[in-house]
Amino acid sequence: MGLIKKLTVAASAAAITVGAAISASAETSVLRIQTHYAPDTVSGKLATQYIEDIQAMSGGDIQVEMFYASSVVKSVETFDAAATGILDCDMTGGGYQTGKNPAFQFVGDIMGGYSTPYQQLSWLYYGGGLDAAAELYNKYDMELIGWWVYGQESLASSKPIRNADDFKDWKFRSPPGMETKIFEKLGAKPIVMDFTEIFTALETGIIDGADASGLANNVGLGLYDLVKHANYPGFHSMPSDHLACNKAVFDAMPAAHQRIMKVAMEALALRTALTFEKKNAEAAAQLRSEGVTLYAWTNEDLQSFRDAAQATWPEFATTPEAKALVESHMSYLRQLGLVNE
Repeated sequence: MGLIKKLTVAASAAAITVGAAISASAETSVLRIQTHYAPDTVSGKLATQYIEDIQAMSGGDIQVEMFYASSVVKSVETFDAAATGILDCDMTGGGYQTGKNPAFQFVGDIMGGYSTPYQQLSWLYYGGGLDAAAELYNKYDMELIGWWVYGQESLASSKPIRNADDFKDWKFRSPPGMETKIFEKLGAKPIVMDFTEIFTALETGIIDGADASGLANNVGLGLYDLVKHANYPGFHSMPSDHLACNKAVFDAMPAAHQRIMKVAMEALALRTALTFEKKNAEAAAQLRSEGVTLYAWTNEDLQSFRDAAQATWPEFATTPEAKALVESHMSYLRQLGLVNE
């Protein structure tokens, strides 16, 4: 055998050996993730894109069994299902866990805090929020991977909602918790009812308005077929959806897989904010053409709501974790000039 042929054979054998070694050392992460969104909704499609991204970036080494529309357990039970091993990851939101610890209010829906998804995400990634939130999630054996924030919600009303003065004696559907206290401070009369009851309550006049969702989603619900007033851009509520995983499961994943999941969440966050900014703008144009009046609040009126909201935060900061998160938010809001002091 000639020298060149010997070298070629040796190189081929070495390549096979290296390839076999790489194959033998490859690790696979298999995850079961549940979201409350249906697969055909905008957010459901965005969640699907995230799963496709992490699978592609890992070369297929991250494998996901995805459950939509809370098909395994109820939405509020997803967090515990992941923490106890029924699932591996929870793709709902921290707001569902306020009964566990009021601190989750301040990672789930920081009412009266930030004006845009970008500011809220900025707190998480550049304002110390991720470290502060990690302590909360780790206490319950979970790891916060990241947020995806679809933006400010808008109200639906049968009466003008031009500013805080119009909230006096305004009866509206409210979710339970901190929101009811905030609006009561502004003179409104919040009525806690299930999301599914909103349409009938508006139709029959039991309520004057409703806190349901973002403008585009409210259009989809048909709320503005019944009432002809809304506020846009929104200001009162901007929920943070999260991806949180069982800490033991996540810690056991290869570092490369952990990095892929966290960086892909940053991509999902940007994609979500941009998607809903466009869809809400399209909804606003459609509503104006249909005779719905949209009110853009002045900076002074927006501040009046923030003041009422931030005055309510201490009432819910009743645990060390909640107090730490409120202090973190307040510090960052001062840096952004969103606190009136």
